[in-house]
Amino acid sequence: MKCECCHEAEATIHLTQVIDGEVKKLNLCQVCAQKNGIDLNSPISITDVLLGLGNQQSESTPPTDESVFDLSCSRCQMTRAEFKKRARLGCPECYNAFMGELNAITHAMHHSRQHVGKIPARQGNEARITAQIAALQKDIETAIAKEEYETAASLRDKIKRLKEVTSFTQEGESDDA
Repeated sequence: MKCECCHEAEATIHLTQVIDGEVKKLNLCQVCAQKNGIDLNSPISITDVLLGLGNQQSESTPPTDESVFDLSCSRCQMTRAEFKKRARLGCPECYNAFMGELNAITHAMHHSRQHVGKIPARQGNEARITAQIAALQKDIETAIAKEEYETAASLRDKIKRLKEVTSFTQEGESDDA
């Protein structure tokens, strides 16, 4: 079986990935595997799978020059290969440098572009309302920038109602204590 990247050498590395019930198989030669950041001397990490294989457009097309291009952080000089190996960022600037990779990881893990963590049961409703208020405030700013003042006023009223609900809920909880 030939390597799916270079289409020349014999494939000696066979990777299988299951995403949403769909099985993807990738067959690589050792040279192409190393070029894509897969370390053959250590166990393969989930970061290698998500970053190295998630960027390819299809199983049959070789990677473009852009996907092979090695990014690095301008502040701490961490390279893409180091990030993939460590699975940790080096400094705050790394978030900007590796934004594409972070988005790919988050989307692969959460099936969404936004990380959604766990919320304690007691604070769940309050946290959701706080997030809604923050989103509505951003919408107000957008509406004002577009000079859509009626929309902004409507959004302001929604925020006011949500704040009333949270203050009512908090008063009820303090009465119980």
